[in-house]
Amino acid sequence: MTTEYLLNREVEHVLAALTPSNRLVVRVSLHTGLRVSDVLALRTEQLKPSFWVKESKTGKAKRVGLPAELLADIRKQAGKVWAFPGRSGDKPRTRQAVWKDVKRAARLFRLPQNVGTHSFRKVYAVRLRERYGDLSKVQAALNHDNYAVTAVYAMADVLLEERRSHHYRRRSTRS
Repeated sequence: MTTEYLLNREVEHVLAALTPSNRLVVRVSLHTGLRVSDVLALRTEQLKPSFWVKESKTGKAKRVGLPAELLADIRKQAGKVWAFPGRSGDKPRTRQAVWKDVKRAARLFRLPQNVGTHSFRKVYAVRLRERYGDLSKVQAALNHDNYAVTAVYAMADVLLEERRSHHYRRRSTRS
């Protein structure tokens, strides 16, 4: 099942319920649009206001920037090698650990949609669409080859509202 978009208030709820280190991972994803696996692969030596990332899924390079406050927060908890170290410190935190925490946080707030770490990439896409009003800019920022895939991400808020209104209409006709 595919992960779904979160409304801004739902994002805030989930962020509030995450462990501090996982909250930081999600904040980076929300700011950069990087997949969680790529955020977790960041090395401490990369932590600068602007740097290049090679996306693990696509192999494409992407330039990302981090605001000073977010960069400082990452540096405070970074290990010698990994920006987001795992328990032992010699490996990065796992995406499964972050995913599990996101799922726990979504259940805590009884969110009806399927929430996962990739939900935040969709939030990033919708925010870009709202800011620029141009799907080609969103496509470039997400490094998507397929315009249709970008449209699904960037219009995730509209699709969620349609599903919810359809669900409520169906429920009210049964009563």
